[in-house]
Amino acid sequence: MKFISLEVENLRCYQEPVKIKIDDLTTVIGKNDIGKSTILEAMEVFFNNDVVKISQDDANIHNADKKVSITCEFTSLPEKIILDSGTETTLAKEYLLTKDATLKIKKVFDCSKKSPSCDVFIVAEHPTAEGCHNLLELKEKDLQKIIKDRQIESQLKGNPLMRSAIWSNTTDLELKEVEIPVTKPKEDSKRIWEQVDKYLPLFALFQSDRSSKDSDGEVQDPMKAAVAAAIAEVQDDIDRIQQKVQERTEEIANNTHEALKTIDSNLASELTPEFTPPTPAKWTGLFSVNLSTDGIPLNKRGSGVRRLILVSFFKAEAERLLTKGSKKGIIYAVEEPETAQHPNNQKILQSSFSALASEPNCQVILTTHSPGFASDLPMDGIRYINRDDTGKPVIEHGSNVLTDVASALGVTPDSRVKVLVCVEGPTDVSALKALSAALHTEDEAVPNLNTDDRVAFIVLGGGNLKHWVNHHYLSGLGRPEIHIYDADVPSYVDSAKEINQRTDGSKAFITQKHEIESYLHTEAIKSAFGVDVEVTDHPNAEGKATPRIFAETYSQAQGYDGVMKDNNAKIRLSNKAFPCMTPAMINERDPNGEVKEWFTTIGSYLA
Repeated sequence: MKFISLEVENLRCYQEPVKIKIDDLTTVIGKNDIGKSTILEAMEVFFNNDVVKISQDDANIHNADKKVSITCEFTSLPEKIILDSGTETTLAKEYLLTKDATLKIKKVFDCSKKSPSCDVFIVAEHPTAEGCHNLLELKEKDLQKIIKDRQIESQLKGNPLMRSAIWSNTTDLELKEVEIPVTKPKEDSKRIWEQVDKYLPLFALFQSDRSSKDSDGEVQDPMKAAVAAAIAEVQDDIDRIQQKVQERTEEIANNTHEALKTIDSNLASELTPEFTPPTPAKWTGLFSVNLSTDGIPLNKRGSGVRRLILVSFFKAEAERLLTKGSKKGIIYAVEEPETAQHPNNQKILQSSFSALASEPNCQVILTTHSPGFASDLPMDGIRYINRDDTGKPVIEHGSNVLTDVASALGVTPDSRVKVLVCVEGPTDVSALKALSAALHTEDEAVPNLNTDDRVAFIVLGGGNLKHWVNHHYLSGLGRPEIHIYDADVPSYVDSAKEINQRTDGSKAFITQKHEIESYLHTEAIKSAFGVDVEVTDHPNAEGKATPRIFAETYSQAQGYDGVMKDNNAKIRLSNKAFPCMTPAMINERDPNGEVKEWFTTIGSYLA
């Protein structure tokens, strides 16, 4: 499943319902004590209630009602679920989806109790007509009675089939959004939740202000996440083991029950054998991985060292998922990842988070109030928490929020910038930085755009906050502009002509090949991903360009059910393949020196 939205109500500062949209890489930005941590901790309570446990004082202090609700919405749903006696059905057939065909799960915690209880509901467009509104709560004999009373043609076995027959024979189901309880012991409604719960993504929260205790919490947590991910990958094997254990124990229990009947039938009538399998949390708790540094407990080391382990974990996990993938969804939520980290390590984290988020079954959610760290994160995923005139927290997103974010974080234009490089998208930035770095090793006259602060990138098609802010403020500073556009969009030719007619020193290039990925070398892709890809200067006879060819080849090699999108393919190529390019590879793919001309033109403005 893919996590697409979170809604909280009556939780701490969020007295009224507040909803936040979740992307592949989401960055929650805001000042200190504005409610950023509450967003991540609400997710932790919903998925695990472990690292952060909900307590009595989590309910909003200004509200007499002490019930806290946390609602999560998902797409990429399981195609089928199996209920009683192995009968297959779907969430859609059971009317358990929203009008947008998403799955919305609401957990309500009663914080009036010392140990808050939890009720789970599925919020869905569900039949409300009399006689068919509560079918999920009915037992087999009750459904059979309805079918017989209404003289409906249907088999009298299999609750999903009987429910479907009843709904199909109702003229107007009166579909409305309702909250369906799924944790009460009411036949299939609870079984549905048990099935759905298996498909929920793994969620791992990493906080910024952990206490230093003997359990080495800050290091154990990423290791626990690794254990949970490993268990998820062998879940089918675990299910088979549990099924075998259940069959054997129930056999013994039933035999014992039958024997008891011959001794004391009254006592036997009061007993019912029930098998309770271990929860996923208990499976995870069976395993532990410890890290030590020459016998010194890691919690006794500095916070920077402990957080460095976290950096290493995410870097390793990003590389693992790039090569092995993940069958089950996983969400990494990290609070202020830049804490106690050198800028170089922050760059590693940014790259690792981007790589993780590009994987089909992985999402990353961050919080930060650092302008330096936020500036290189995807703009589309930025969520800004602010307060309105009455002091209530509000969550903003979209292009209209960028000015507020820039002001709140203190993001300002860099006065060192001498030239602006304008490109179409963020992957072009990564590609050009890697190509310039490679050519710089051979010719120092070529500027290394990875490290040269005199060059600012502007992503004209969206992109990152820093690029937008620099563009927003620097556009009136009279800096020359170098535009590099792919040849795949015919209209760019006219735009380039217009730019080249300016008298302010600006210059535009249209790539001679189809797009920036066309300059990659086959060996660079193979070095990064271990697959052989036919790199083409222009789309082949089937109309496929390099990213599409790579997407198909890599997806097949990884055993994906489908083919990754072109945009995800470009992200992977920019993050992994372009850094593998050497001067020799560039010269082989570009014997006319077109790429080098881009950089020498940029360098001419830096003298």
